[in-house]
Amino acid sequence: MSLFTVSGSPHLHDRDNTPRVMRLVVIAMLPALAASFYLFGLGAVKTMAVSVISCILFEYLIQRFMLKGQSTIGDWSAIVTGVLLGFNVPSNIPVWMLVVGSLIAIAIGKMSFGGLGKNPFNPALVGRVFMLISFPVQMTSWPKPLESASQLTDVVTGPTPLGILKENLAKPGTTVQQVVDSGAIPDYVHMLLGNMGGSLGEVSALLLLLGGLFLIFTKVITWHIPVSFILSSVIFAGILWMVDPTQYIDPLFHLVTGGLMLGAFFMATDMVTSPMTKGGMLIFGIGCGVLTILIRVFGAYPEGVSFAILIMNAFVPLIDKIKPKRFGEVVKS
Repeated sequence: MSLFTVSGSPHLHDRDNTPRVMRLVVIAMLPALAASFYLFGLGAVKTMAVSVISCILFEYLIQRFMLKGQSTIGDWSAIVTGVLLGFNVPSNIPVWMLVVGSLIAIAIGKMSFGGLGKNPFNPALVGRVFMLISFPVQMTSWPKPLESASQLTDVVTGPTPLGILKENLAKPGTTVQQVVDSGAIPDYVHMLLGNMGGSLGEVSALLLLLGGLFLIFTKVITWHIPVSFILSSVIFAGILWMVDPTQYIDPLFHLVTGGLMLGAFFMATDMVTSPMTKGGMLIFGIGCGVLTILIRVFGAYPEGVSFAILIMNAFVPLIDKIKPKRFGEVVKS
C-alpha cells in the first residue's frame, strides 16, 4: 500500500515562490529600516547585521549538520526572520544576547518543527519574547533617537512613550492629561515619523504603513489581518478612552507608538502561522488587536503586540477548523 504524503502548506499553485515572496517582504521593510539607521545610527546597523547574519548561519548549520538536509538559506526566510528580530530589539543590545536570541528564533521557533511551513509560532517573536524574559533590563533600555545616532556604546537611553504612560499612570491621582502636559511624551507627529525611544521597528508608523500597503498591493498579503488588527485595537482603545479619558489615552496614541504597525503588517500576516481562510484571518486579527490593548492597558508590560500574536498563533489550528460552506453544499436543517 502506497502512502500519500502531504507537504506543509500552502498548497495552491501560483507563479509566486518562497524566495520571491520573502524578497518582497524585505523590500517592504527597507524604508523603515533606513529610518532606523538614520535615527539610531551605527548601533542600528550593527544590530541588524548581527541579527540577519546569525539567523542565516544558524539555519545553515542546523540544516547541514543536524537535519542533514538540503540548505534552505536561499529561500530568504532566514533573512526575513533576522530583520524582524532586529526590528524587535534596542539598537544597543549586546551582541551576544542578540546571537542567543537568533539561535532561539531559528532553532526553537523554526527548525525544531521541521523548518519553514511547519512552525506554529512566528520565529522572530519566539526569539524576541525569550530575550525579553531572559534579559529584561537590556531589552527595555531604549536608546533615544538622533542623540545616540553616532555612538555604539554609552548611548542615551530612556523609556518608550508606552512605558512613560504606564509608569506615570501607576502613580495615584495621575491623569492622562497630566502626563501629556508634562511633555514627557513626544507629540503625535514625532511619534508618527519615529522620533521617539523604542526598538528599531517602532521608529516610524508611517513608513511601516507604506511598506504594509506595498505588500497588499503586490498581493503578498491580504487586507484582512492588518485591517482587523488595527481596527479592533482602535475600537477597543476608543471604548476605554470614552469610558474614562483620565486613565485611558486616545486610540491614536496606540496606533502611532509601539510595535502595532510592525505587528499588524509584517508579523501577524506570516502565512505559516496565520489562518488560511478570510474569515479566520478576521478572527485572528481581532484577537490580536484586543489582546494588544488589554496587555498594554492592564498587563505588566507596556507593549503587548508580541504576546498577542503568539497567543493567537496558538489558536490558529482551532480557527482553521472553522471552514466555509463548500459551493453547492446542502445544509441539513
